[in-house]
Amino acid sequence: MKLNYREHIPAQQAQFPPALLIHGLFGSLDNLGVLGRDLRSDRRVIQVDMRNHGHSPRSERMDYAAMAEDLLALIDDLSLPQLDVIGHSMGGKAAMTLAALAPERIRRLALLDIAPVDYQVRRHDTIFAAINAVTDARLTRRQEAAEIMRGYIQEEGVIQFLLKSFQEGEWLFNVPVLWGAIRKYRGLARSNALPRPCDVYQRWLIALHPRYSSRRHCAPVSSC
Repeated sequence: MKLNYREHIPAQQAQFPPALLIHGLFGSLDNLGVLGRDLRSDRRVIQVDMRNHGHSPRSERMDYAAMAEDLLALIDDLSLPQLDVIGHSMGGKAAMTLAALAPERIRRLALLDIAPVDYQVRRHDTIFAAINAVTDARLTRRQEAAEIMRGYIQEEGVIQFLLKSFQEGEWLFNVPVLWGAIRKYRGLARSNALPRPCDVYQRWLIALHPRYSSRRHCAPVSSC
């Protein structure tokens, strides 16, 4: 699958290898834009829409192996022998799988708000309920959609994040496919992620928010 991406070329000669930025569930290539702006002064930066997100193609298949294959195909198309990869949440697990698939292509790996564990909490159920409620109401304006979503989601930041992918009454992510695949997002076990031992330099940044990560996730990270 050919993914939609945005590429930034530094005005001066690059000082570092290219960086690939991979967003999380319900996101798009714009989500890591601030980080991308900080990096692109001295390196080539590629921001990507993952399959079933943003303006990338839709598919019934939605698993980490497919995501890693998409990313490797993009790296090949751009003729990048080696690069640094930054992945957030779902994008972090896709990055782990990419590291297992082609470790020689990755110089450094930065993983944000994700751990190589089997997540058991069904934290996305209310989000899907809010998304479906907006769809059923056949709304086109973000302000009206936000009012409905506040009946399901307490965090205003989450609502505004989701609405970035709501345009003219349509979601830019594939709601039915994501709902069907959600167990796969939680269920990527450590043994299926990074190879052990892994020669790829890793940096983990985990926010200890009770809904997303906890201190019990630090042990698997420290053993990678």
